Amino acid sequence: MNKILIALLVSTAVTGCAVVQPTPPKLDLPAGTATPAQETLLQDWWLAFDDPVLTKLIDEAFAQNYDLRITMARIEAARSRVLLARSELAPDVNLRIDPARSRISGVGSQPQTVGTPLISNDFRVAIEMSYELDVWGKYRSGALASENDLTAARYYRETVRIGVAADVANAYFRLRAADAEMGVLETTLKLRNETAQLLRDRFEGGLIGEYDVRSAEAERFAVIAEIARTKRAIGQYETAIATLTGRSPQAVFAPNVVRGTADDAATAVPPLPFGFPVEIIGRRPDIRRSEALLAGSELRIQQARADYYPSFKLGAYFGSEAATTGALFTGPAAIWSFGLGILQPLLALKAIEAQVELAKANNDRAAVEYLQTVQVAFGEVRSALVANASAREVLAAETSRRDEIAKAQEVARLRYNAGRTSFLEVIDAQRTLLAAETLRIAAARDAKISTVDFAKALGGGWNPAQLSAGR
Repeated sequence: MNKILIALLVSTAVTGCAVVQPTPPKLDLPAGTATPAQETLLQDWWLAFDDPVLTKLIDEAFAQNYDLRITMARIEAARSRVLLARSELAPDVNLRIDPARSRISGVGSQPQTVGTPLISNDFRVAIEMSYELDVWGKYRSGALASENDLTAARYYRETVRIGVAADVANAYFRLRAADAEMGVLETTLKLRNETAQLLRDRFEGGLIGEYDVRSAEAERFAVIAEIARTKRAIGQYETAIATLTGRSPQAVFAPNVVRGTADDAATAVPPLPFGFPVEIIGRRPDIRRSEALLAGSELRIQQARADYYPSFKLGAYFGSEAATTGALFTGPAAIWSFGLGILQPLLALKAIEAQVELAKANNDRAAVEYLQTVQVAFGEVRSALVANASAREVLAAETSRRDEIAKAQEVARLRYNAGRTSFLEVIDAQRTLLAAETLRIAAARDAKISTVDFAKALGGGWNPAQLSAGR
């Protein structure tokens, strides 16, 4: 009879409710244009800028950034929860040792015969086992849900990793642009100082009026003010890079950020190295994370529903019990027990219903968040693509504009030296050239940043295949 009961329970457990990984909802997605080679290049998009300093800064951030280190702690916590959930699927086996010494009353309600020992010893050693059969998939659903949470934590780390790489590149390009602008301003200030001194000499010689001298001085101070503003921006970008790369508080307070080799900030913009991925759903870790959270929420509905049904729990122990330690583990001291418990909730059905409804509400929220994440992702890709094309057009136009204004400034200088115009025309030409050069540098910066934003929007900066293999 015992063998039949055990076989019946094992058969019931094996043929219980099936638990499978849920699949995400179908979506209407646009067709992709990227080639496999471009997909590979997208993993390390910063290499397209051919700047070893930028690459080194991003590697430093990957190794030391505090946000990334926090995500690693979250992954370890999620992994521990998976182990905890899986432990529910295994029997609970314990070794129990119960030595006891007791005394009964000699004058109690139960009279004791003369010579009956009032003090006795009892020694018991047993292995106890309890196991709840997962007939309805309650614990399997919980374990699989926890595994999806672990997957989501890993994808969240990759999302943070992409953001850190983009933020480092963004701050670095802004810093390089500010450096380039500082170079233009310093050159301009040197020219303004020479011009102001020349005009003072000509004024003292009675060749020009005071207006030209005052105008030159005003323009000189305007450049000094711009230099101060640019110094402030450089300091802010250096601090941002030191923070993103996880440096010490001392290094953040006094940052030392190495720059790349000198280049023309207005033309050092790489061509767009990638098209639109065929499967952006698989490229964006935030979408993959949302998928995992949605799957976990669906599994927790199954886990909550399992409480409606009866639970089957096996209990057993095997050991030895004797009055003396010497008699332990002898044949007559052997003890054992085996039993089956069945528990069917009755009055707690409303509480179970509330848990099921809560799981459903969480699942509805996760489903909407998944759809929203996909929508935002494609919106970001579209915006980044438009911004990148626009930024390159702006750069080309600003470069041509600067070249034309430089020619006009030279003409104004020649006209003034020939006495055919006032110095005001020269100052206006210089001011316009400075503004044009500044706008050209800003356009180059924006073109680089738009390339970074496009790579980020496409989910660049990680290898989906490696994470999938490590799941």
